[in-house]
Amino acid sequence: MRHGALLSLVLLCAAASAHALGSGERDTARPQRVEISGTVRLVGSSPMTSLVITGEGREWFVEPGEQKKLMHLQQQAVIVRAKEYYYDRVFANGSPAGRHYFLKDITIVSPKR
Repeated sequence: MRHGALLSLVLLCAAASAHALGSGERDTARPQRVEISGTVRLVGSSPMTSLVITGEGREWFVEPGEQKKLMHLQQQAVIVRAKEYYYDRVFANGSPAGRHYFLKDITIVSPKR
């Protein structure tokens, strides 16, 4: 009987911690083709850094596989064409935590290199 109680406690803790991390929903089924302009920036701290393009009123995270294309353009203004999709973040209590936008299939329009 003691093993059953211990197993129940472990499962309960695992379920509670998984829910506490929150969840989200990605709209990857219909990424939109967009042309955006903004400044390429590296955000975060090591080892969890992200490359973003910051434009007027929005920030786009660059997919890890695409970062090599833009890494040399940090702190520069760029115009890119890409597929945009989003990720709605949700706190563990179910309340919205904001939307993160992502870019993939990036083509640099300006500056031309």
